[in-house]
Amino acid sequence: MQIVTEAEKNRQMKKEAVISLIVYLAFFLWWWITGYGIASRGTVETYTYIWGLPLWFFLSSIVGYVLFSVATVVVVKTFFKDFDFGDENFEGGEE
Repeated sequence: MQIVTEAEKNRQMKKEAVISLIVYLAFFLWWWITGYGIASRGTVETYTYIWGLPLWFFLSSIVGYVLFSVATVVVVKTFFKDFDFGDENFEGGEE
């Protein structure tokens, strides 16, 4: 489906904005829960370490970044559409 009318463009832009906010909120929740949730359960002596990093840091900062980078690519390829923001009826300006 090709986006032609202003209403279709506005609907698609709103859809993309909502999807972007949902992905960001999911990333923030992931970061918060894995960072603060896991870290608050123990002390430095009881932490589990992966590659010399505490598990909470590894999950929140390393795994979260990779996971949501992949999720962002999938979301953009699945839900976002490429269309011209300009007005097709505009008869002026640069060619």
